[in-house]
Amino acid sequence: MSEKDTFDRILASLHEAALDDGRWPAASALIDDALGAEGNALVVGADQPGGDVRIFYAGFYYRGERNRELEREYFDDYYARDERIPRLRKLPDSRLVHCGDLYTDEELKSSPSYNEALSRGHTQDSINVRLDGPGGSRIVWVVNDPVGTGGWSSRQIELIRRLLPHVRHYVSVRQALADAGALGSSFDELLAATGCGIIQLDWRGRIRAANDRARELLRAGDGLLDQGGLLCARWPEDDAHLQRLVARALPPYGSPGAAGSMMVRRSGKQPPLKLRVVPAGSREEEFRAWPVAALVFVTHPRSPTRLNRGSVKAAFGLTPAESRVAVLLAEGKTVGQIAAAVGREQSTIRTHVRHIFGKLGITRQVDLVRRMLSMGA
Repeated sequence: MSEKDTFDRILASLHEAALDDGRWPAASALIDDALGAEGNALVVGADQPGGDVRIFYAGFYYRGERNRELEREYFDDYYARDERIPRLRKLPDSRLVHCGDLYTDEELKSSPSYNEALSRGHTQDSINVRLDGPGGSRIVWVVNDPVGTGGWSSRQIELIRRLLPHVRHYVSVRQALADAGALGSSFDELLAATGCGIIQLDWRGRIRAANDRARELLRAGDGLLDQGGLLCARWPEDDAHLQRLVARALPPYGSPGAAGSMMVRRSGKQPPLKLRVVPAGSREEEFRAWPVAALVFVTHPRSPTRLNRGSVKAAFGLTPAESRVAVLLAEGKTVGQIAAAVGREQSTIRTHVRHIFGKLGITRQVDLVRRMLSMGA
C-alpha cells in the first residue's frame, strides 16, 4: 500500500471516529502502524482561573487498546508533579517537541515522572505537541516511542505534522457533538439523536441526510427549507448569512474549514432557530475519504421537555440517585459531565447507568432519551 493510500485510510478512519464514539481505537491503531509508534495519547482540557487545568478527556492507546490502568496511575500519582506539563502548555500551537527536551538534564536523571511513568508508558522518546482546540480548549497529542532503536526519521516527523490538523479537527467535531447533546451516539444513531435537528451536508453543500427533527423543520419551510437538495433560509438576509456559513465550513481544497452560528427568523411570533454549521471533514486530502463534509445543528423551536425526577422514579422504579442520572442522560449529558454535576466518581455513575439500563431493558443512551421524552410528552 502506498503512503498516500495509508494516509487516506487514516483520514477516513478519523472521520468515522469523529462521528462515532467507538471508532477512535481503530483510528489510533492505524496511526500507530503508519508512524511505527508504540502508541499515542490524546488529552483535551482547558485553562482554569488560577493557572489550573481541567481535563475533559484523556486516553492512552497502544495499538488500538486503551490502558485505563496506566491513565489512572499517571493522573493520580505523577501528573501534578510532571515537570514537562507546564512547559508543554506554553508551547506554540503545533510545535513538535521531543519529550526529553521538555526536561532539564538533572530532571532526566531524577524525575519520577520521566523515569517511572514515562518509562512504563513507552513515552520517554515520544513526540509531544500542543494544539489550540475549539472554544479555548487545549489539545495535547503524544506519539509514543518509535518501534525499534533507530529514533525518529524525517519521514515519520513529516507524517505527524500532516496529521495535526486532522487530529485537531477530530476534537472539534467531537466538541460540536457534545454541545449538541449528541455525544455518545454511533454514526447511525447520530441521525436519530433527539436533542436537536441534525443535517449532514456533502462537499457541494447539498443535504446528504437529516434526522426526524430536521426533516420536520424543512417540511414546514418556516425558517429553514430544502430547495432542490440545498439547505436555505426563508428570509433573504438570513439565507445570505447561512450560505456564507456553509461556504466557510466547505472551503476550497487545501483551506481549513471554520464553524459558525446564527439565528434564523421564523414567521409570526415563532421563536427563531439557533443554527450552528460545523465542518466534519477535511479538504487536506482526497475528499472521498470524508463523505459527510459538514454538520448543521438546529435547536428545536419548541422548548425541551423538562423531566421531573420524581415522575421518572415512579414510572420506571428507579432509586432517587438513578432517577437523577437518568434525567441527566436524557438531557444529553455524558458520564463525565454527570459525575462533575453530582459530585461522584465516574465509576459510580457508570454503575447507576448499568442499573438503569437493566431496569428499562435497554442498552443505549439514545433508547433512554426516546423513553424519557415519550414519557414527558
